[in-house]
Amino acid sequence: MTDVCGQRAAEAVERAVADATRLLRTAADADWDSTRAGGLEWNCRRTAGHLANALIAYAGQLAGRGRHMDAYAPFDLAFEDGTDPAGLIDVLETTGTLLAMAVRSTPPRARAFHPFPFRSANREGFAAMGVTETLLHTYDIATGLGVAYEPPADLAEFALTRIFPQVRPGPAPWPTLLWATGRGDLPGREPVTDWLWSNNLVLPAGRLTLEGVTPAAAADLATGGDGGFDWVEGGPYEGTRQAAAMTLKAYETGVHRPEFGLFVLVRRKDDRAVGGMGFHTAPDEEGRTEIGYDLATSARGRGYATEALRALSEWALARTDVRSLFATVERANLPSQRVVTRAGFRQVEAEGELFAYELRD
Repeated sequence: MTDVCGQRAAEAVERAVADATRLLRTAADADWDSTRAGGLEWNCRRTAGHLANALIAYAGQLAGRGRHMDAYAPFDLAFEDGTDPAGLIDVLETTGTLLAMAVRSTPPRARAFHPFPFRSANREGFAAMGVTETLLHTYDIATGLGVAYEPPADLAEFALTRIFPQVRPGPAPWPTLLWATGRGDLPGREPVTDWLWSNNLVLPAGRLTLEGVTPAAAADLATGGDGGFDWVEGGPYEGTRQAAAMTLKAYETGVHRPEFGLFVLVRRKDDRAVGGMGFHTAPDEEGRTEIGYDLATSARGRGYATEALRALSEWALARTDVRSLFATVERANLPSQRVVTRAGFRQVEAEGELFAYELRD
């Protein structure tokens, strides 16, 4: 499998940092110590230092994955006394390069600790966080120094479609990212005063891992791509592609809740994707939501769907906003009926060619 996603993510970091440092060098002779960085409380020097620290911290998390799954690696970046803005920019270039190298060398399914919101992130997540930090803090510094800055639109879109799944796309990616992070306005939307990005949710499920699908991955799956997953023969099945299209539509219309979207079922032993499972919508006012799933033909008959359904159901019913789960199965689909009953669902209705099953908290 060609590692297109890893290459694309690393290149996004490199481009964001190169674009930022090229601009910042035009203002290297300005007073970074006495100039506040845009709307931040920090001056430009401290903001640049924070950005460099973020980039090296993300690189460190990826490099140390498996050893730092509960906290950040305990190190910090220190600048030599007397480091001028040109030196700070050199450090930004270096730390950006280190993050890009870490992204390239990290396996697709590997994860490392990050607190928001589900306690881990994959390489695309760390790349998107690095791109976001770079774009936003370059904007902050440039605004303070009176330098115009607008990054390439595709870099803002890269960030939005990976770690801002709850943000409805606006007329253009860069103004949308500024609005989503409290730095700008969008017509028809209330100002943002409090925000966090959101890495995808990953759930253990016996022999499988359920990986939440980002809007970027959903768009790729919906248009015939692999979504960044290494699929077994016959995958992804058509139901997964349809669910990806539903996820993308929810994102584009502003009703997507990523924890109630699509998950890809990844086999632990070889990191290959075997199917898809997810919710049709977020829970309604009564706490009801419906689950659907499918498997690639070559992965059927091995209990994968049952393990995944049990894990996802247990996670959902442990929440305060979910009271009951439903699944509908065709009357003739006996294997799928066995899956839902083994996962604890009971039949509650039969209408035409469909059986309805329910699982309550």
